[in-house]
Amino acid sequence: MTAQTIILIFTLVIYLIIIFVFNKARIKYAGGKVGTVINLILVTVSLLFIADYVIIFDRIVSPDILDIVRALFRTAALAFLAYGGAKVADS
Repeated sequence: MTAQTIILIFTLVIYLIIIFVFNKARIKYAGGKVGTVINLILVTVSLLFIADYVIIFDRIVSPDILDIVRALFRTAALAFLAYGGAKVADS
C-alpha cells in the first residue's frame, strides 16, 4: 500500500464517522437553528468528501482537470458553509 492509499483510507474513515454522527444528531435535533447548522455541516463534509475522492478518476481525466474540480468542490463547500452560517446568524 502506498502512503496516498493509507491517507485516503484514513480520511474515508473520518468522513464516514462525521457523516454518521451528524446524521444521527440531525434526526434527534430536527428543526430550528441546531438542525440547520447540522445540515450545513453535513453538506459541507459531503462536498469536501467529493473533493478528496475525485482522485479516483485519475486514469480517465487529466490531472489538471482533477485539480480544477477538486478546487471547485472545496470552494463550494466553504462558500456554502459561510453563506449558510451568515443566514443562521442573521435569523
